[in-house]
Amino acid sequence: MSPHVAAGLQTCLRRRIVLAAALLLVAAAANVETQTAQQSAPATAPAPAGAQATVDRYCVTCHSTRAKTGGLALEGLTVAQAGQDPQVWEKVVRKVRTGMMPPANAPRPDRAALDGLAATVEAAIDRMAAAAPNPGAPGLHRLNRTEYGNAVRDLLALPIDARALLPGDDSSEGFDNMASVLSVSPALMQAYVSAAAKISRLAVGDPTISADLTTYQAPRGVSQAAQQEGLPLGTRGGLLVTHVFPLDAEYEFRVGRAGAGFFGLAAIGVDDEVEITLDGERVQLVGRTPPRGGIKLKVPAGPHAVGVAIVRRANARGVDDLFSELANTAGVNSLGINGPLNPTGPGDTPSRRRIFVCRPPSPVGLRRDEAPSPDEIACARRILSSLATQAMRRPVSEKDPAIDTLLPFYESGRALRGFETGIQYALARVLVDPQFIYRFEKAPAGLRAGAVYRISDLELASRLSFFLWSSLPDEELVGLAAKGRLADTAVLAQQTRRMLADPRAAALVDNLAGQWLQLRLLDDVAPGTKEFDGNLRYAFKRETELLFETIVREDRSVLDLIDADFTFVDERLARHYGLPNIRGSRFRRVELGDSPRRGLIGQGSFLTVTSVSNRTSPVKRGKWILENLLGAPVPSPPPGVETNLEKSVAHGATPTSLRQRLEQHRANPSCAACHAVMDPIGFSLEPFDLIGRQRETDEGVPVNAAGKLVDGTPLDGPGSLRQALLGRREAFVTTAAEKLLTYALGRRVEYFDMPAVRAIARDAARNGNRFSALVTGIVQSTPFQMKRAGEAAPR
Repeated sequence: MSPHVAAGLQTCLRRRIVLAAALLLVAAAANVETQTAQQSAPATAPAPAGAQATVDRYCVTCHSTRAKTGGLALEGLTVAQAGQDPQVWEKVVRKVRTGMMPPANAPRPDRAALDGLAATVEAAIDRMAAAAPNPGAPGLHRLNRTEYGNAVRDLLALPIDARALLPGDDSSEGFDNMASVLSVSPALMQAYVSAAAKISRLAVGDPTISADLTTYQAPRGVSQAAQQEGLPLGTRGGLLVTHVFPLDAEYEFRVGRAGAGFFGLAAIGVDDEVEITLDGERVQLVGRTPPRGGIKLKVPAGPHAVGVAIVRRANARGVDDLFSELANTAGVNSLGINGPLNPTGPGDTPSRRRIFVCRPPSPVGLRRDEAPSPDEIACARRILSSLATQAMRRPVSEKDPAIDTLLPFYESGRALRGFETGIQYALARVLVDPQFIYRFEKAPAGLRAGAVYRISDLELASRLSFFLWSSLPDEELVGLAAKGRLADTAVLAQQTRRMLADPRAAALVDNLAGQWLQLRLLDDVAPGTKEFDGNLRYAFKRETELLFETIVREDRSVLDLIDADFTFVDERLARHYGLPNIRGSRFRRVELGDSPRRGLIGQGSFLTVTSVSNRTSPVKRGKWILENLLGAPVPSPPPGVETNLEKSVAHGATPTSLRQRLEQHRANPSCAACHAVMDPIGFSLEPFDLIGRQRETDEGVPVNAAGKLVDGTPLDGPGSLRQALLGRREAFVTTAAEKLLTYALGRRVEYFDMPAVRAIARDAARNGNRFSALVTGIVQSTPFQMKRAGEAAPR
């Protein structure tokens, strides 16, 4: 076959895949199941007179039908009938539980009376919800970019960089796995087709893959003077990447070296050699001047960890401090890998072992110019059945109609270059199938509109795996689901614990914690201080990730996010925090005792992302804690209000601290109400600067961390704030449950979900607020296991 004919066949196949994907994705979108939340009103028990008296005395004055402060009117509503107006009363519960109401300087009852009011309202709403459960309706859920990459990894044993293949996803409610924003555009469909073609070629080992240059850049700002985590001892700087080598072949390695001198001083270590490692083993040493055309090495096909680093011959920072500061440190700023060159075959890769679960028993029919034998077709069906079962998250037999859909693509590829190319083309079709890209949940036939039903075990398996792993359910989970075993509460709990212990549960750190705790924002912050660099950026993020990972792995209380008496540091972070006797790039656990660093609010990640470029931001810090730890949303500033707090002091004027400028800003009545809630929290964290260093002055003015919460709780620094948060632990655990449920469902948590959220939090409290108790409560909850049929979901 001529190259022109082959190219024509490939183009034709590509168009068929595009057309098939387009038709099926459009059909999938047309079958979205939606539903609304309506509740009947069974009789409720009368509320204690004290709860109603509290509302009448302290709430109705501002929240009358006429005043309607904050858009809320309680006049005419009774606590006893709170279940009939849950949307209104849930707002009351949230404000009371977090101590936000009654407002500052207004008459307020004691804490016991307010807690009693909240408990009474909650009980009335929960009774109504128990009689008429409303699980809501997650929309048709497309895999986001991260989930797609993880699914390919688990399906094909092939790590891919999904960021290079697919566009980013929109976020809602702080997460990028919300069904409501995961739409499909023609550009995204084309990206799926292109990704499928590339992934299938890599997985099978297409012999026609041409040489391509992939360049990796060292993380910005990372010091080349220190040893990097994951690279060999005795080296400094450099980078470590996972690269998929498509074929057994030669590859050309191009190392980009950095480090120009300053003030006429030569860069330190410019003559040091560069070490190239493959899966941790040294494969080449490169001098100052690499060979022309790069370094060529034979590498077996498959994913390999490639490291490049400077061999440390002497300390990069010498005795002469002035010299070491003025002269730059030579290092590695990039790695280019070009290939395959002179390939010798597809190799024995994890992907090929995963895909080719059988081979035709004889070479007959393997050549494209011969008709396929029955044995070859049977083997192809077996391979495609294995792939489709995991990709589509349901048992797919060799006689399933889905296999009949894939076979024409197999036949097209086989006609071009034989059996393996046929499998490659069919695999590309699997990767654009709507049953792979979407998570379908089909309502049973004959249900009336608004009826509540339990989703199938296979659908529940998908919900569970994408919640805990951001990926496909594995063979064990699908097998149990196919047998209907997940309806057994004990089996479902056992599977939940098993999955939490699996390494794939690291997705909870990367995606749940990365977004809830806003660790992803660290990649973009640029504090205006020379003390901040790439090493510190990495250390901040890693510290918080390790704290969250420890809570998950050791099944600790989620309250450790607030008050953990330990943290994780490397030498760079320990020096930043003033912790002695820590050396090297390895992160290790250290005890904190009574340090202000205890818990998240003492960590550089939180303190940096809640600052602005050139100063701290008490407002951002207070708002972050209210919304992410206490579940109390803060409104945006009203239109026309000046929010610029940057310093503007005439020559010779008295210096002003940020707190003094904020107090002037709060003199505006339009600003005072919200700032009275946020600012005391932020002021208590002013002993930390914009990158989390401890300090005693701000602009030469002593730091003043004193203040009072809305409920009168006094604050004087991070320690008192931590105790105040622990005093509202029910609100924090409820917020944690709400965040986890939002992430698990892929939709916003609505007022009708709050009875389930409270039940999850109560059960967790009885089990020491352990992380697994929260997760198990979510998995067993009505919103996670059930849906409402046939109506449009409220937004």
